[in-house]
Parts: sequence; C-alpha cells; structure tokens
Amino acid sequence: MVPGLEGRLKVRMTKNSARTFYLLIALVVVLLDHWTKHIVAQRIRLYTHIQVIPGFFRLTHTENTGAAFSLFADSTAPWKTGLLIAFSVIALVVVSVLLWKNHHAHVATGVGLSLIMGGALGNLWDRLVRGRVVDFLLFYVKRYQWPVFNLADSAIVVGAGLLVLEILFHKSSAHHGSQPN
Repeated sequence: MVPGLEGRLKVRMTKNSARTFYLLIALVVVLLDHWTKHIVAQRIRLYTHIQVIPGFFRLTHTENTGAAFSLFADSTAPWKTGLLIAFSVIALVVVSVLLWKNHHAHVATGVGLSLIMGGALGNLWDRLVRGRVVDFLLFYVKRYQWPVFNLADSAIVVGAGLLVLEILFHKSSAHHGSQPN
C-alpha cells in the first residue's frame, strides 16, 4: 500500500460506503467470472484449447466437479458436491461477517475479503446451477502445468494473498513501531 494512502481512504469512507465498496468489488468478481465462463462454454468446445502464449498459457475448456484447482475432482463420493456447497456457504458466512465488521480496518483486508467473497459466490453459483464449475485458464512450462482454473479461483487466491500480506506487514509495522529507538 502507498504510504499514507490507506489513512486518507479511511477518512473518506464511512461505515456504509466501505461496505458498499467491498460488496461492489465482490459483485464485479461474480459478474466477470460468470461472463468469462459463459464465453468459454459458448466458444470453446469441451476439452479443447486455444493457444495464447505458446509454451506458457492457453485457454482450455474443462468442467470441474471438485474444489478450486480440481482438488477432489476425481472423487466419486456421493456427498462431494453437497460438502463443497456447504463449505462454500460457511466460508461466505464467515467472510460476510468479517466484511460487515471490517469497515474500520485496513483497506487491503476489505479488498481481500471482497475478492474471496466474489470468487466463492462465482463458483458456488456454478455448483448450485450446474453441479460443476467451468475452468479455462491453463499455465504450463514444457510438461509441467498448473491445474486449470478460472477467474473465481484467481480472486480467492489473490484475496487470500492480500490477507496474508496484511497480517505479515501489519504485525511487522506494529512490532517495529512499538520498539524504542
């Protein structure tokens, strides 16, 4: 965060405007996620791909019945989808409570929670409506590749990363600030 910027943002944002701002971020993530999944499902046949950056990145239409990055996708357990839906709902409740109480906290925390909320809602929507999630982003180098993922997964990871950075740097700055010179 730019030094001093967060303080200026806090002064200008009231409790309700902060909540609105964070919910708007989550809504944008949900809408972008839904739109990109729709475009991929309409324009790229299942299990085919479009090379974007040879040797590094391609769009690959897959459908994932598991969690983010295809975790548990191979499981045939009948309770898998229900468990993933329940986990998503619990995570959304926790994130919503934290966001509701976050109006006075650091902006990075609110943005991180908003990204997690938007990503969780995007994947939950697909899981409830279709029983599976459309994934399409594939990064790879030679034969090594990251599991195919989508915008919602990206938002969740970036949001979690912001929270981790906030924890590390907030504790670090609080610790250094309390020491005598």
